Amino acid sequence: MHLIGLTGGIGSGKSTVAGMLAARGASVVDADLLAREVVEPGTPALAEIAAEFGPAVLLPDGRLDRAALGAVVFADAARRERLNAITHPRVGELTQTRVAQALASGAPLVVVDIPLLFEGSRQAMFEGVLLVWVPPDLQLRRLVERDGMSADDARARIDAQMPIDDKRALATWVIDNSGTVQDTQRQVDVWWSEHVT
Repeated sequence: MHLIGLTGGIGSGKSTVAGMLAARGASVVDADLLAREVVEPGTPALAEIAAEFGPAVLLPDGRLDRAALGAVVFADAARRERLNAITHPRVGELTQTRVAQALASGAPLVVVDIPLLFEGSRQAMFEGVLLVWVPPDLQLRRLVERDGMSADDARARIDAQMPIDDKRALATWVIDNSGTVQDTQRQVDVWWSEHVT
């Protein structure tokens, strides 16, 4: 196996699992980081976002105010779709470039971390999809505790994604991240030994 997708719900611990895979030698391409890269000051995507959503979504220094934009798009599905139409093609192109570089590097595994992998029907790009799963109530609790958001805001972000149990039904493999970090590490180690080494 050379190329897999990694996904999960918001607050499921995808980044934790990505870090564990990277520690074993995987090359991780993080779509969230690429999404930030494509909206850096001076980029065409940021200019389009400012034109579409107005100057209130920009910080005084010209960078994207992610919190202000999030408040708009998580409250309105049509606005979220418009944002996705601006950013997703650019993130997709940059992802392809980074994946090609990672595959050429000789890493034992290339992992593409895409939060909305199933929502974007991207599973066919990969040899399989590894889902980081937690129960929905734990997702909510983690978002409130980790990000300090209200329960209503956390629910809005969870509801903007495919339900995690629906993702579980589509995944090739599942890591249950509802226990301890050690429990998750053990599952990752077993998965790696079965599928990579």
